[in-house]
Amino acid sequence: MRHVIVAANWKMNTTPADAGDLARTIAARTREAGVIRVICPPYVCLAAVRDALADVDLAAPEGNPVAVGAQNVHHESAGAYTGEISASMLAGLATWVIVGHSERRRDAGETDQLIGRKLRAARAAGLRTILCVGEQLDEREAGRAEAVVDAQVRGCLAGAELESLGVEGNLPWLTIAYEPVWAIGTGRTARGSDAAAMADAIRGTLAALGMPNGGEDVPVLYGGSVTSGSIGEFLAEPAIDGALVGGASLKPDEMAGIVARAGLTAAARGATAPGRPLADPPA
Repeated sequence: MRHVIVAANWKMNTTPADAGDLARTIAARTREAGVIRVICPPYVCLAAVRDALADVDLAAPEGNPVAVGAQNVHHESAGAYTGEISASMLAGLATWVIVGHSERRRDAGETDQLIGRKLRAARAAGLRTILCVGEQLDEREAGRAEAVVDAQVRGCLAGAELESLGVEGNLPWLTIAYEPVWAIGTGRTARGSDAAAMADAIRGTLAALGMPNGGEDVPVLYGGSVTSGSIGEFLAEPAIDGALVGGASLKPDEMAGIVARAGLTAAARGATAPGRPLADPPA
């Protein structure tokens, strides 16, 4: 049984002065059993969010706290890389990290090879990783969506020790977020069936690469302008295990609605386990 995960990507929003209050408000309103919650603020807000989420009263009914994630990480452990943050620097601040987000691919020119190095650096430091993949509009219209995502997954996982990327300690080390780039901030929307078909294709690639259990243990999230109004269509698909939420993750009402719907999916899957926390404590 795969876990249900809702990860909030705050992108370049909030400051250390207001991030803690926002994180605490969201945590208090999303205490749904069986849902792994992760908040990924900007680097400068990691400590404020970590401290705000340390309150045990913010945990879900089964003791599941909100985890803290970083939005990016450098592929080297140290060196002359001005302005960069290594995985070891995140120790004590975050337990999850996003790699390969479409905005990093677009704005920083990140390649699959580079993203793969980031993934391995994060894994070596013990960070749970959300790997983002997804196609552009022209690629989908040309009928190449699955081929593009297949190549991204293969490129990012090349050289990875796949046997170490499965479930360990009741939690996934690797989670994949499918984010169709054409559905992010464009007004266009993907369908639940589109996301489910891609999730199946992703697991097919993982199986072909030799992932233990054919990749069936790897959660696949949907990330494409997710809102409380649209999340139901995606979580109705058995192949989809949650969401990577962008702009809506800054709005407590939206996050409450998204996680509430995720809680229904978790309950239907029998994911609740009273007394057995599903997520890492805040870093």
